[in-house]
Amino acid sequence: MQTITVGPARIREAVTMREAIDAVRAGFRDLAAGEFEMPTRTALRDGQFLVMSAHHRATASAMIKTLSLNFARTPAITGTVVWTETGRVDGLVADAGAVTTLRTGAAVGVATDLLAPVDAGRLTLIGAGAQAPDQVRAVHAVRPLRELTVVATDPRRAEKLAETLAPDLPGTQLRTATDAEAAVAEADIVCCATNTSDPLFSASALPARVHVNAIGSFRPTMRELPDELLAHSTVVIDELDAILAESGEILHALEAGALTRNDLTELGTALATPDAPRSERTVFKSVGVAMQDWAIARLLADKFLA
Repeated sequence: MQTITVGPARIREAVTMREAIDAVRAGFRDLAAGEFEMPTRTALRDGQFLVMSAHHRATASAMIKTLSLNFARTPAITGTVVWTETGRVDGLVADAGAVTTLRTGAAVGVATDLLAPVDAGRLTLIGAGAQAPDQVRAVHAVRPLRELTVVATDPRRAEKLAETLAPDLPGTQLRTATDAEAAVAEADIVCCATNTSDPLFSASALPARVHVNAIGSFRPTMRELPDELLAHSTVVIDELDAILAESGEILHALEAGALTRNDLTELGTALATPDAPRSERTVFKSVGVAMQDWAIARLLADKFLA
């Protein structure tokens, strides 16, 4: 028996965003079908340390991820993803930072492909941290972008991210901004990837038809979206138990009466009814679940293990 260790560069070389999206989409379908044992993740020190695990019954495979989060350091996410399967002797250990950003982007790609208008091509990205690049890559994989506006409070960070993404976006018009309220006004798609505790924009700032992804907040004290947007949108979430434990914007909207639990549809369920009626405004809220990490780890196992 041997353990294969896969670092960030090898993960990026081995797994394309399209492969990640397809794998995570299949994972959400299996999650809705009851194919996973997946406890709600353990959060220690108010979310600075996270432990996540998932077992996929059909393949008798399991994944455990441990990571630490510190937005004041680079990289902000460090840790390991460990993969085991009863049918394989060898095991796999992968860098948690690369897996996390890839799988979070992939989930947004799945949701955007399902919920965004088919002609959507203008993206406003709010946030320029570690999660931001894969948000753009995932959206671009399912809705080729004509325009991208990167919003950050520090203009230099927005400009640096735009430069980083430029090779991935040939032919896309790139802009930067510091005012989120103004930047979302003409967007077809908005991606929020921040650790704010206050909504990033008002519902009135958005176009009448828009799809919004929110992946930055992952604790009850964090909140990227206003109640009014959630109250008047079709709201799709990654997994109900995780959302009720961790999503500040959903918890706030439920407490305020802007939403009820019946207004929340899990992504796996929504994938089963792709033509269901939806509002002009749609929202995907994700705190991240272990199944997504399992999906990327399985791709890596298929590529690196005998």
